[in-house]
Amino acid sequence: MPVLVIGATSQIGHFLLPRLAAGGDGVLALSRHPRPARAGVQWLQGQLPGPMPELPPLRAVASFAPLDTLAQWLSGLQSAPAPRVVATSSMSVLTKRDSALPAERELIGRLAAGEAELERQCRRLGMAWTVLRPTLIYGAGLDRSLTPIARRAARTRLFPLPAGRGLRQPVHADDLATAVLACIDTGAADGRILALGGGERLPAAEMFARVRASLPFATVPLPLGRPLLRLLAALLPGARGPVSRLDRDLVADNAEASALLGVAPRPFRVDASMWRMDAEG
Repeated sequence: MPVLVIGATSQIGHFLLPRLAAGGDGVLALSRHPRPARAGVQWLQGQLPGPMPELPPLRAVASFAPLDTLAQWLSGLQSAPAPRVVATSSMSVLTKRDSALPAERELIGRLAAGEAELERQCRRLGMAWTVLRPTLIYGAGLDRSLTPIARRAARTRLFPLPAGRGLRQPVHADDLATAVLACIDTGAADGRILALGGGERLPAAEMFARVRASLPFATVPLPLGRPLLRLLAALLPGARGPVSRLDRDLVADNAEASALLGVAPRPFRVDASMWRMDAEG
C-alpha cells in the first residue's frame, strides 16, 4: 500500500520521496501545484485543509504541513485514512516559548495546540501517531535560515558573522527523512513526541562561519558585535527574536530518538550544493 506524503515539496519531502520510491513503496505526493512526473511517485493536487482527492488504502501518512491543518483534515474524517501518521513540529515549541515577541508566542501556541489536536484526532480515529520536533533544518536549499544568507552573499559578496555563544544543532533534512521512514516501518515511536537535532552542537558563530567557508567564492566578512546587533534589533522588528537568542542554546536531546529509531544524524558539514545557488529567485 502507498504512503501519502503531505508537504511533499518540503525539505524533508525532497529526501523522503526517493527513499520511499527506492524501497518499493507506492508514493502519493500531495502538492498545491502540478508537478512533473517522477519515477515511483504519483502526484496529487490539493492542499490542507481543503478537500483531498479520493485516496486508496494507505500504509501511512507522512506530513510536513502545519500541524493544525493536518488535524483539521483528520477531524473531518469518520474513519482512519491509514494505520499511522508521522508529522513534524519544531523544537521552537520549547526554545521560543518565552519569546518577548507576540508573533513568535502566537506561532508557538499554534504549534503546541496543533500537537495536542493531532493526538486527539488520532486517538478518535484509532491511528498510531508520532510527532518529530527537529531543530534548524538544512541540506536541501529550501530552508529560510541559512540558505537565504548564503544566497545573499552570492549577490553582495558580503557575509555577516553575528557574535553568538549559544549552541546550535542543525539537522540535515535527509536524516529527518530517515527518521520518518523508521517511524513508519517500525512503529517504535508510536504515541511519542521526539526531539531530533543534528549530530553536532556548535556555537552559533561557528555555524555561520562554516556556511561562509562552504561558498565557492570569496566573501568579505562582516563581524556583527553585540552593540551593532542590539541596534539592528531596535531598528528591525524581525531581527529581535533571532538576536535575542544568539547567546542561548537551541539544541535537542537525541537520546530517545536514537534509541527508538536507530538514527544517528550527521555532524554539520556543509558544501555549496546545499544552498542551491542556481535556484535563487
